[in-house]
Amino acid sequence: MARSYPAGAIGRGVSSAPASVYRSSGQPGYSSWIRADSRRVNARKLEREIQVRFAPLSCTVQTSEGLVHARPGDAILTGTAGEHWRVSRERFGEKYRPVPPTQAGEAGRYVSLPNRILALPMSESFEVVLADGMSRLRGHAGDWLVDYGDGSLGIVSRAIFSTTYEILD
Repeated sequence: MARSYPAGAIGRGVSSAPASVYRSSGQPGYSSWIRADSRRVNARKLEREIQVRFAPLSCTVQTSEGLVHARPGDAILTGTAGEHWRVSRERFGEKYRPVPPTQAGEAGRYVSLPNRILALPMSESFEVVLADGMSRLRGHAGDWLVDYGDGSLGIVSRAIFSTTYEILD
């Protein structure tokens, strides 16, 4: 039986593979198909201190959801639960600010800014292809598909979502 998916989502029919693949657009704004989904929630990132270092060379970062490619200057973050993720250099200043004595652009402590996101609670396994086209994350039932509003999508586990985001509606 064929399944249909909104723009940006590609269905996969093999039961051992994720049911859906979602692709980051790389274009500013929220995805229209996430905005239109009745399960969607509006949320805001809570201000939390995290540790940041900046990649001196191209490298990969092992996240809970998969291997992510980083370019020189990209931020590699460590959250309060020890989880790691990458934020592109271009987007980092919109999402985090340094905690003194750390200066912007140097390794140290930063705090997340209260940016708004859209999120979908997922009921089956899924994948997200990041805007670089190479990095692929794998999510599970109970995880959240997050649209950051800047053309990037991500996956946040239920446990991390509940301590890092405030649902607004």
